[in-house]
Amino acid sequence: MHTHSKESQDSLTPDTALEILKEGNERFVNNLKANRNLLQQVNDTSNGQFPFATILSCIDSRISAELIFDQGLGDIFSIRIAGNVSNSDILGSMEFATKLAGSKVIVVLGHTRCGAITGACNQVKLGNLTSLLDKIQPAIDQESTIPENRTGENPDFVKRVTEMNVLLTIDEIRKESPIIAEMENNGEIKIIGGLYDVENGNVTFYQ
Repeated sequence: MHTHSKESQDSLTPDTALEILKEGNERFVNNLKANRNLLQQVNDTSNGQFPFATILSCIDSRISAELIFDQGLGDIFSIRIAGNVSNSDILGSMEFATKLAGSKVIVVLGHTRCGAITGACNQVKLGNLTSLLDKIQPAIDQESTIPENRTGENPDFVKRVTEMNVLLTIDEIRKESPIIAEMENNGEIKIIGGLYDVENGNVTFYQ
């Protein structure tokens, strides 16, 4: 598997970049792995990097984007924060990744059985974690399909809030970053949400 160069990055469309991620996840689920020489990729990327994708995911130890999408060194920008929420620093990182470094797709990746989502559903208050979990509250408020047992003990409610949180995070990215919104409107990049299933390793993308 080759290391991405400026030329190979430029040749990708947002749709083909997304397809690379889908194919990588399929390899992961089937316990197949692309043949890579990681030490060679260290050398190949020593003078520059040309990642084709930017992935905002949770800090959960089971959700390493490089592994679940079977990617190597220099392939993706990986942004990780509990609950895959957004803030100004993350938006700035995404602007760098897309506008300056040429990434073609932004993925906001939630996952099943998320501790941050569960904590937010249970109204957990703990130091600085409180303000982070507050960012998930809009997803709880907007989830309207489950009228009862709206707590972290209800797995269906947690999953629905997880999905809503992904969609609202995408909305926030578009709203708070005119740079990224313009690139998407111009067809230079794609922004898409997804859900990783911790039980089987499969990523479902929200089209």
